[in-house]
Amino acid sequence: MVWARWCEGISSCSGAGAGAILGLLLLAAVVGLGIWAIVVFNRRSHKGNGAMAIARERYARGEISREEFDRIKKDLS
Repeated sequence: MVWARWCEGISSCSGAGAGAILGLLLLAAVVGLGIWAIVVFNRRSHKGNGAMAIARERYARGEISREEFDRIKKDLS
């Protein structure tokens, strides 16, 4: 029998072992995909933060002049 030859060396040839392994692999894939999605979302949401965002806020509040803002923008790009 083909199944008997395939199962040589495996402790349980009932198929339950293979099903459990496939289930764990599927669970690991779903968890990994979820973690990946969270990391990508966090990277995208923090792109606006940083030196340029601070300069925009300071310019909007009137803390720096247009010339200073332009210089900062040029320096950061």
